[in-house]
Formats: sequence, C-alpha cells, structure tokens
Amino acid sequence: MLSEPFVSAARAAEFLDISRRLLLSLARKGIAGAYPLDGQAKRKVWRFLLSELAEAIRAKRTDPQNPERAL
Repeated sequence: MLSEPFVSAARAAEFLDISRRLLLSLARKGIAGAYPLDGQAKRKVWRFLLSELAEAIRAKRTDPQNPERAL
C-alpha cells in the first residue's frame, strides 16, 4: 500500500491555487490536511496532505470552530 507523501506549503498552495500566506493562515486555524512538524515550536513548519486539503475545501470544512462554515 502506497502512502500519500506530505508536501510543502508552497506545493500545497500551488495545488489549491491560493497564496502561500493564505494557506499558512488556514493551517494555523486548523484546516484539515495541515500538520506542523513540531507542534511545540514557536514558529511552525507545516506539511500538507493534498487529498485532505482538497476534501476540506470540497466539504467547506475550513473553519475548525464551525465545520459548516467556510472561511
């Protein structure tokens, strides 16, 4: 079974056709598919799963406080 590779913020932003800055803002707010490499670090380095990002956008689950509302 092949697992999906994690990608950088630049690659994930390109995939979604949004700015890297917007993607990182969504990551800090908890968008599905975003994973910090060190959750304790003051400045996080994020990695992304494209399939989970796409599903979050498709399902409009971009606001972790309200899964029914898109940002």
